[in-house]
Amino acid sequence: MRSVTYSMGVSLDGYIVGPDGGFDWTAPDEEVFRFVTDEIRQVGVHLMGRRLYETMLYWKTADQNPSLDDAMLEWAALWKCLPKVVFSTTLSAVQGNARLLPGGLAQEIERLRAEPGEGDIAIGGAALAAEAAASGLVDEYRARVYPVLVGGGVPYFPRQERRVDLELVESRTFTSRVVYLRYRVAR
Repeated sequence: MRSVTYSMGVSLDGYIVGPDGGFDWTAPDEEVFRFVTDEIRQVGVHLMGRRLYETMLYWKTADQNPSLDDAMLEWAALWKCLPKVVFSTTLSAVQGNARLLPGGLAQEIERLRAEPGEGDIAIGGAALAAEAAASGLVDEYRARVYPVLVGGGVPYFPRQERRVDLELVESRTFTSRVVYLRYRVAR
C-alpha cells in the first residue's frame, strides 16, 4: 500500500510560515535542494491546498527562465510531470498536471491507495496535513528543521487532542545546520 507522507521545512519552534506569512528562511542551499529533489522522485501524486498550489505555480513555467541552474531545471521538470490534486472550494480551475477537488480528502487518499500505482502520496500544506492526520491517514512525517525561531505563524504539526506515537526512521544533519527528521507513525 502507498504511504501518505507530509514533508515540509519547519522552524525550530514548529512553524512552516512565520507570523508575517514569510518563509524565506526555508530557502534551501544546494545540498538540501538536491535532497528535496531526490525526495520528490519518490512521490507518485502530490495533494495540496489552494495556497501551496498557487505558490508552486511558479515551477510550471520556471524551465523558461534562462537564469535557472541545472538543479532547478531538474526540479522544475520533475514537479511539472508530477500528478497533483488540489483541494479548494474557491478555485474554479487548475493548470498543468493537476485536478481540482472541492473536498473529500479522506476519500481521495483511500481511492489513491486502492488503485495501482507507485510512489508516495505526498501532502503539502499544514491545513491539509492536519485534516489527514486527524483521520489517521498520515503514515510519515518528514521535517526539515531550520535553525531559526520565527515566533508564530502556521504550525507544522496539527494542534489536536490526541497522542500519536512516532518511530524515528531516518535523520540527517546538513552542512547548513538544517536537520532532517523522518518519522513513521507507530501503528
